[in-house]
This record gives sequence, C-alpha cells and structure tokens, in this order.
Amino acid sequence: MLARQARLLAKTAAKVESSTGSLGVFGTTTQKNGIATEATFDYHPYKLHHLDEGPATSTTLTRDEGLRLYHQMVTVRRMETAAANLYKEKAIRGFCHLCSGQEAIYSGLVAGMRSQDSVITSYRAHGFTYVMGIPVLGVLAELTGKKSGVVRGKGGSMHMYAKNFYGGNGIVGAQVPLGAGIAFAHKYKGDGGVNFSLYGDGAASQGQIAEAFNMARLWNLPAVFICENNHYGMGTSEDRHSASTEFYKRGDYIPGIHVDGMDILAVREAARFAIDYCSVQEKGPLVFEISTYRYHGHSMSDPGTSYRTRDEVQEVRQTRDPITGFRDRLVGAELAEVSRRRQGTQGI
Repeated sequence: MLARQARLLAKTAAKVESSTGSLGVFGTTTQKNGIATEATFDYHPYKLHHLDEGPATSTTLTRDEGLRLYHQMVTVRRMETAAANLYKEKAIRGFCHLCSGQEAIYSGLVAGMRSQDSVITSYRAHGFTYVMGIPVLGVLAELTGKKSGVVRGKGGSMHMYAKNFYGGNGIVGAQVPLGAGIAFAHKYKGDGGVNFSLYGDGAASQGQIAEAFNMARLWNLPAVFICENNHYGMGTSEDRHSASTEFYKRGDYIPGIHVDGMDILAVREAARFAIDYCSVQEKGPLVFEISTYRYHGHSMSDPGTSYRTRDEVQEVRQTRDPITGFRDRLVGAELAEVSRRRQGTQGI
C-alpha cells in the first residue's frame, strides 16, 4: 500500500512538472518572427486610503520574466488540481485548502520581493510554498504525509515552510500578529526587510488583527498587512460578514491600497511600492486589500456551490482568470506566441 502511494505521488509530481514544460505559449531567444524582448503594460489605477500617490499604473516586463511568471502560475494551478485528485483518491487526509484562481497573488508578490523580505500567510499556503522555493514533490509529499515532504510529512496542508516563509498557519488570523513580530525582527536587526502578512476577508474583523495594526503603527514597523479577499469567508459572502467591505481602509490611521489580485503585474508593482514605502522611506506599515477569487470551495470538504452559483464561478474563469488573462497580454504584446498545440491552460 505504501509503495503504491509512493509511486502515485512521484508520478503525479512528475506529471505536474512535465506538463508545464509545454504550455502552449513560448518565446524565442532572438528577435525572430516579430517576438519582442520587452513590453510596457498599463492597468487600472489603485484605490488609495490616506495616500497621495500609489504604485505605478504602468510597468515594463521582459519576455523571460513574463514566461517565467506564466510558467509559475500554471504550475501552481496544476499542482492544486493534482492535490484535489489525490484528496479524492484518499491519498490526502484531513484539511486541504486549495488556492486555484489566486495564483497571481503569490507569483506577483514574490516577483516584487527581495531576498531579505519575508512572508507569513494563512492555511491556504500551497501556492506560496511553491513560489518561495519548495518543489512540487515537496508540497505534494507533505500533503500525503510522506517523509519527503517539506516538513517531513508532519505539517500537512496548513503548515509548510521555506526560507523567509513562515507558513502556513492553522488558526484563523493568528499569523497577523506573528507577522508584526517578524517585521519587528527586521527592524531590530536592521536588515531592511519587509514582512508581508496575508489573511482572508473572513479573518479581517478579528480583534488580534486590529491589535497588530496598532502595534505596527506605534512602532513604525516595516509591515504590509494584506487582506487576500476572495469575497467569501468560508461560505459567507463579504457583505454578510462585514459591516464595511473596504478592507484596505480597515487600518484607519494606516494608509491602504486596493489591488486587483487577478492581475499579476498590478500585484508585483504594489509589492515594489510597499518595499519602497516601508523599507527605503521607513514610513511604517501599509494595509492592502488584494481582490481575488477562489474556484474551489473553502476546503475540499466544501463543494463551493451552496452559497454561490456555478455560473458565477464560470464567469470569473472566462473573463478574469489570472493565467489566461496574463497569457493573452503576453501574446498581445508580442512577447510570446501561442503554439498550434492545445493551449496550456485549457481545461484547468
């Protein structure tokens, strides 16, 4: 039985990695067939709270970086699809929270971060674990409780770690005051690092988050508090669980920014702005609301259809998907071509 599961896991991880090697989108290393090496992209302005200026609304992207980010997001999507299948086969037990649809947040933030910056997040941590340097096998092996997992199979879905990545935390909202502590450590050591603490909209009204805001502002910490708003706190929509749904204003005396979480470039530029604001200028903390959407239910035990319609999910997939949207922009800017093979994100 154990040998069979080990073979299944290795086969699944290899399939995820190999399938992203040919994504239907490719670039060339020279100026050939009209393929550009660099392009400039514009996106919607950010909503600001207590800020005169926000992140840039135009950015430059090289072909290599664009293809790398695209590959990374597709890998996370397919890794989560593989995890869902392993759960259905009962190779994964217990909690399993998937992040399909939210990939632009993880890839975008990390693309804007530096080596000294840090991240701490909630229990929806598979995507961050991968983009922070853990291979697909390390994630899937951890989910299935294997010794080859990132924390030797002892953490499971909610407790994964990497360099400068502090998890993966199972208690709702508890990672936010921990993130304030990590930001304090950055300031105490003088390493210039910034901490990014992520929490969901369902956790945004917790008292410990307000306490973390207060301490961070009081001590002028290099902390970015990010509400990863997928618009549902478990099965409750944001307008039913929060009196105010403008989560980027929740810091009150802390400046805030609303970010389109389905646009990887908007997320990347927001991260760069935060680093300049918190670390270079040393102006103190920020509060972000990054608006996104999850395709699966809250966890694998939630079908995700009792509190929203299938049509709603399908509409987001067709009109706002972060991966296909980014692919279309790369092709439109002539940074890449679509091969004649089946497009890489179809059916995901």
